[in-house]
Amino acid sequence: MMTITRFEETIHRPLLKKSITTLQINLGYKCNQTCHHCHISASPRRTEEISQDVIDDLIKIIRLFPQITTVDLTGGAPEMHYGFRDIVRATRDANKEIITRSNLTIFFEEGYQDLPDFFAEQDVHVVASLPCYLENNVDTMRGRGVYEKSISAIKILNEKGYGDIHVLDLVYSPSLPKLEKFSLAPDQKKLEQDYKKYLKEHFDITFNSLLTFTNLPIGRFQQHLENLNLDKSYLKYLYTNYNPSTIDHLMCLDQLSVDYLGNLYDCDFNQITGVMCSNGNGSSYTIKSILERNSLDIINEVQVRDYCFGCTAGSGSSCSGALL
Repeated sequence: MMTITRFEETIHRPLLKKSITTLQINLGYKCNQTCHHCHISASPRRTEEISQDVIDDLIKIIRLFPQITTVDLTGGAPEMHYGFRDIVRATRDANKEIITRSNLTIFFEEGYQDLPDFFAEQDVHVVASLPCYLENNVDTMRGRGVYEKSISAIKILNEKGYGDIHVLDLVYSPSLPKLEKFSLAPDQKKLEQDYKKYLKEHFDITFNSLLTFTNLPIGRFQQHLENLNLDKSYLKYLYTNYNPSTIDHLMCLDQLSVDYLGNLYDCDFNQITGVMCSNGNGSSYTIKSILERNSLDIINEVQVRDYCFGCTAGSGSSCSGALL
């Protein structure tokens, strides 16, 4: 039986932080969907949500540090959470890129129908989940009727200039395995062409780029693997496909992830597993630490775990899609 070498031993060196340019903020875990592959186990029943105090500190940081070029809002459904629009406006006022990780179906929930107009007004970069261009695959992963609503939402965004003067990217992720037959994402550029051809021909809709993700073995996806007794074999699969060329391109190197309480992590995956930023002295860090030290670059080394094999397998995986 194959033995898996721990990730920290496999890479043979510490992962050192670069200068921070991206602030990814998780506003809370409430979502209008309950997707089977969701790594944060978001759902309509979750109640965790960012507070005004944390929002105020985040806006101070966004305004204070010119080195931040991108603010990336996620959740749950980030649009459902307190302070979403305030952070968007503050980021745009500071002339920085603002990304929202949208599930698209939020547009049809009561109180959120104006989101496409708000996005266009603020030139929000929309990164939207559409894990396949075929209806059955999407509904299997995200729930019945989600595909139809997603297509309708993209049409609305296209009418507002998305896919043209505003950026709309779609996200692919592999189907949930039922047997010990795993797969990484296909070639990102080729799959993008397939998406664009199919969606244009069938629905006359367009988008900018396709981002391919790898499902990491945490959260609801990990539970799925454990229920089928596939968790160990999936980790072996990722380990077998480890690609050292991805290491220098990992998103955790120049990014800080912030949870709804203001705690700091190297990435969203560490956030969900509770692995906070640390410099090896037992201390953890929050956004207050940034303001107290008047520096974003307070973390020396990335905290790694074995699920990092998911980000480094094949062509790599990040919040911006494939790494190579």
